[in-house]
Amino acid sequence: MPKMTVEDLEQFLDAHFPDMAQRAVSVERVGENFARVRLRYHDRHLRPGGTIAGPSLMMLADMAMYMALLAMIGPVALAVTTNLNINFLRKPAQADVIGECKLLKLGKRLAVGEVTMYSEGDTEPVAHATVTYSIPAGR
Repeated sequence: MPKMTVEDLEQFLDAHFPDMAQRAVSVERVGENFARVRLRYHDRHLRPGGTIAGPSLMMLADMAMYMALLAMIGPVALAVTTNLNINFLRKPAQADVIGECKLLKLGKRLAVGEVTMYSEGDTEPVAHATVTYSIPAGR
């Protein structure tokens, strides 16, 4: 059962990442070992060729994993990424990108998840990432 709701996570981000007040990523849904987040389309996320840039998709993958993890363990600000591997599968549309994270393993010190990313309105994934987070002792 998740310990944090969408509203809890949004408040957590506002409190712990104040420089992200105008953040591009929002939390849409959380569930058991799951989070769905949205990267809102903006020209600043484009790279030459008119596609969403890789670093923006990496940010989305990392944020999706962080939100899925915190939803399950509660507000642990010092949980950090230890590994992120991403495969770019096809050119994203100039649209919002949805990231859906599923936690594959949630241990005491490490969590592993996978994030599949889609252009809004499309069923074919544009990228897939695996992400590992370190969870601090004594959370």
